[in-house]
Amino acid sequence: MLFVVYLRVSTDRQGKSGLGLEAQRAAVTDHVAGKGQIAAEYVEIESGKKNRRPQLARAMAEAKRIGAVLLIAKLDRLARNVAFIANLLESGVEIAAADMPEANRFLLHVMAAVAEHEAQAISDRTRAALAAAKARGVALGWSMPERRDEQRQASRKGAVKNAQKADQHAANVQPIIHQIAAEGASLRKIANELNTRGIRTARGGLWYAATVRNALQRASEKLSVVEHRQ
Repeated sequence: MLFVVYLRVSTDRQGKSGLGLEAQRAAVTDHVAGKGQIAAEYVEIESGKKNRRPQLARAMAEAKRIGAVLLIAKLDRLARNVAFIANLLESGVEIAAADMPEANRFLLHVMAAVAEHEAQAISDRTRAALAAAKARGVALGWSMPERRDEQRQASRKGAVKNAQKADQHAANVQPIIHQIAAEGASLRKIANELNTRGIRTARGGLWYAATVRNALQRASEKLSVVEHRQ
């Protein structure tokens, strides 16, 4: 049996240091022992909340090409998102988790739902704690005058980073949009097809005619800037 291994860490620092990766490698190696061999390994450095996973897409394509099992160390290395995992399960690629070798497709759905619920619960508790602190008069965020300049700089850096991510996402999704558009699809139909395929917008949301148009415009503007510089 052939296995294509997919490993994921959440930060660039973890990726460079190997923190978390070695434990995942050990888990998948133990799982493969006596069952077959590892044909390829793909490493992703991305938050579990993000659905844009270029390395995962490559791992799935390779697993499908050679008829291998896509192997992960733990289910939460894929995503804490039921719809995301559902799309993976429907892709036709067999998926296995080293920490739960007996898991079937139904159980993978259940585990994903539990992980998504836990992530939402953590988010809800954090918002509740911040709201309670604010009600007690605790200064939060922009309410702290001594940190206002620091936070403005962080906000500007964040805006630039978000714009760069949006540009990259638009460039990545543009070929897919053009492929769908070549079949004579309208902007609305393109949006529906992207949603059906489980492809999300740069912010992780659903596609609409307007967001398709904006993505095409952003990618076009980015290309114009590059050509002008050349």
